[in-house]
Amino acid sequence: MILDSLLTFTGTGNGATGTIANGQWTDLPTTGTQDASTIIDLGIALGVPTSANGGGARDMGIGDYPAMKLSAIVTTAITGGTDLTVELQGAPDNGSGAPGSWTVMWKAPAVVVEANLVQGAQLCNVDLPRVLFEQVLPRFLKLTFISTGTHSAGAVEAQIVLDLDQQIIGPTGVQSGYPAGITVAN
Repeated sequence: MILDSLLTFTGTGNGATGTIANGQWTDLPTTGTQDASTIIDLGIALGVPTSANGGGARDMGIGDYPAMKLSAIVTTAITGGTDLTVELQGAPDNGSGAPGSWTVMWKAPAVVVEANLVQGAQLCNVDLPRVLFEQVLPRFLKLTFISTGTHSAGAVEAQIVLDLDQQIIGPTGVQSGYPAGITVAN
């Protein structure tokens, strides 16, 4: 997986000061609806084209192969609460270099906490979605966590990546899906 701190939604590693950050690259969504620590600005640097007044959003290669992916992975098991949902929202420039009105572009199904939000669990692993019908091209992207109940511990790392870790996770939380004790002959 290829990671870029400028395309990371979680943590304080890229200068974010979001209130749910709990590490350099991770967030802990606790209760209710909370935005990830960082809003990603797709504005093109140096004003070519100008990022002000609604223009200048970067081409994220939607439809390209390989496509950019939205990734959110549990890095420390999440405890407490009932379930967790993740959604991606986009907003155009408001004309002053800040986000305008947010539009939900993609929403994951709710993941039940008990036994599912273990280390390595993928909350989302999808291609970066296309702009919705009649949606203004977003300059800003943010990830929102929707928690039912209160999560007391855990960590999530989320970013836009070029390649995903596609290894499946079995019911015991071990990658590969094979139960303990199985030997696969080469």
